[in-house]
Amino acid sequence: MRAVTKTVLGLGIAGAGVLGWASLVERNAFVLRRFEVPVLPEGAEPLRVLHLSDLHLLPRQRAKRSWVHSLASVDPDLVITTGDNIAADDAVPSLLDAYELLLPLPGVFVLGSNDYFAPKVKNPLGYLTRNHAKGVGTTQRLPTADLVRGLRAGGWVDLTNRRDTVSVRGLRIDVLGVDDPHLGYDRLDLVRGAASPEADLTLAVTHAPYQRVLDAYAADGADLIVAGHTHGGQVCVPGYGALVTNCDLDTSRVKGLSRWWPGAGSTPSSEAPADAAWLEVSAGLGTAPTAPVRLACRPEATLLTLVPRSRG
Repeated sequence: MRAVTKTVLGLGIAGAGVLGWASLVERNAFVLRRFEVPVLPEGAEPLRVLHLSDLHLLPRQRAKRSWVHSLASVDPDLVITTGDNIAADDAVPSLLDAYELLLPLPGVFVLGSNDYFAPKVKNPLGYLTRNHAKGVGTTQRLPTADLVRGLRAGGWVDLTNRRDTVSVRGLRIDVLGVDDPHLGYDRLDLVRGAASPEADLTLAVTHAPYQRVLDAYAADGADLIVAGHTHGGQVCVPGYGALVTNCDLDTSRVKGLSRWWPGAGSTPSSEAPADAAWLEVSAGLGTAPTAPVRLACRPEATLLTLVPRSRG
């Protein structure tokens, strides 16, 4: 019995230590990931794109706000946010404060489910089943209109089920996006169409990287697809990786840079065509307030340095 007791106590202490690390340390250990992506025309100068996602911001989270505020120092040419910005009905002013130095820069955005609805307590085992979206969109409404107004007033382009064009350092970038696919709000019929040969870059944006959206973007000739939502798995197994993506994306693409082409979800990456789109999925900067832990998956923003295709 003494040996059993020691084992149980040891496991309890180890579990408490892991939980403490995940909830108090790693959850606030923000990091800037950097990738080089060969998607620009020959002779183009590199373009720096800052991607932010899944802040799930609460007004009391001053450290997160300060860290996001500091990202202006990386001197991005374009900012993308892929949704789930807020987590409370009083969080919009705090979010706009965090984005204060970034809003004057060229930027585009789409929304996520937690820009519409407050988080809900769920059974975490549900994420291991097909019920991962159960209950989404049934909680308290958040001030979405105030959020959108604030981002638009700062000059960022709203890509909610629409296409547009932005000019960045002399490059024409065709941008398109959909409303949150996790809620079923995406209207691909409003943004489908072949990429223009006059564009220097076609950039497609979504909050949740569901395969139906990625397939449509890639089929229409997007050069770069940017998404969030997955939290990188959020609670990962050290040495193994993510167990879930919270959508139908495979876990090998849960975060970071990969390639995508129509049907990529059912074919091995070794069969990727030469013209496959680049896909960057951010693990995001936050967690839902109902699950404030991260393990083996630090909160992140991403700096994408876009370079000519010849460098790829």
